[in-house]
Amino acid sequence: MMKWLKRLGMLLGAVVLAVVGLVAFAWWKTNQSMARTYVVNDPPLTIVRDADTLAQGAHLFATRGCADCHGADGAGKLVLDAGPVVKVVAPNITPGGVVKGISADQVAAAIRHGVKPDGHPMVFMPSTDFKNFGDSDTAALVAYIQALAPSGNDPGANEIRPLGRILYLFGKFPLLPAELIDHAPRSRATPVVAATVEYGRYLAQGCTGCHGSNFAGQHVPGTPPEFKDAQNLTPANLGAWTNDDFRRALREGKRPDGSAINEFMPWRAFSKLSDVEIDALWAYLRTLPPVQSPAKK
Repeated sequence: MMKWLKRLGMLLGAVVLAVVGLVAFAWWKTNQSMARTYVVNDPPLTIVRDADTLAQGAHLFATRGCADCHGADGAGKLVLDAGPVVKVVAPNITPGGVVKGISADQVAAAIRHGVKPDGHPMVFMPSTDFKNFGDSDTAALVAYIQALAPSGNDPGANEIRPLGRILYLFGKFPLLPAELIDHAPRSRATPVVAATVEYGRYLAQGCTGCHGSNFAGQHVPGTPPEFKDAQNLTPANLGAWTNDDFRRALREGKRPDGSAINEFMPWRAFSKLSDVEIDALWAYLRTLPPVQSPAKK
């Protein structure tokens, strides 16, 4: 009996050592990745601060997820606390916060490249959704952010917890979007605003972070297991929907049968999209190949 207990104790000891070693290596690897620097040399933006530009920036801020994460006033807030995985805090991006003292092009680099002014990668900033954001849209958004009322709010800091670091180590957690983006200098055109497939494709890039690059749905990276998956947006799932159904989903958060869409879906932000933007999104989604997916919402 004592012999078996001794063996069990040795086994448990080995397991504990293995777990401690894995966590330590994951911690080291994460810190090494966050210490890496990136160079961003996109062509300088032309920043205009007239009423029309600021109005466009305000529209983009409200409809592209900025307000959802950073708050309507940009002062920052807690976005997600996923237990042993991660705590996500969106910083204060008003002139009284992290934007203070940095240039318009450095703000743009944070948005489109996920890179801080010092060249280090940002954590959890969904820059893969914005990597192709047009120069004129980016300039309008930056102008609006820089015009926000300064706030001294300190919402706290992100926490990458042990399980999150382990998931990152095994490539299961997109912790640093800068690693996934081509940082080669380039200009980016903003398509003509119209109810076209081209403009819809441009808008839909902002949906890929949750719904996946093929829009077939997935478990949203970084969310707890109990979170429902993002819905399949291809005709395999939305084939019976109409443009009016899609509009209602974004305006009211309701499916065609009247049931409520999961609250994690930021439909309240999308409700502020113009009719033209919604029609363009729908036109593009209708062109996607139908992809079967187990994702549910």
